Amino acid sequence: MSAIFTRTSVRSYEDKEVEAEKVEQLLRAAMAAPSAGNQQPWEFYVVTDKSKLEKLSKCSMYAGCAKDAPLAIVNCYRKEIKMPEYAEIDLSASTQNLLLEATELGLGAVWLGIAPHKGRMEAVREILEIPEELEVFAVIPCGYPQKTAKQQDRYEEARIHYVK
Repeated sequence: MSAIFTRTSVRSYEDKEVEAEKVEQLLRAAMAAPSAGNQQPWEFYVVTDKSKLEKLSKCSMYAGCAKDAPLAIVNCYRKEIKMPEYAEIDLSASTQNLLLEATELGLGAVWLGIAPHKGRMEAVREILEIPEELEVFAVIPCGYPQKTAKQQDRYEEARIHYVK
């Protein structure tokens, strides 16, 4: 699982299309995530339309990198599920899987937080015409990274507490 220790947030991409089979592999990884009660609440929008990517880049002050990405994956969750209070947790696990798989495939991606900010969620809904029965969770620009960076070591022994 070297991807865990090499994954970084990538915000600049080569002008190169991501192959369909790699996009499918990203989505397969996202859907392999655990979910509460196995409810699998996720739905995914794969955005490659440049005008939509431009609009998504303005949905948050942190989303500017979306305009130059070859694609963005917008993950959403269904409102009508048996345990809606766990939906955002489920989507977090799904998003992490996608980010790790991107690293494994030689791609770069970044998790742009949309939920729980209602204004951002509504902006993305309007741009992509997402139906009301879904809630927008995140925008994940993805592509071949222009440069690679080394992940910082975040291990801090002082934050570990053993209970015996």
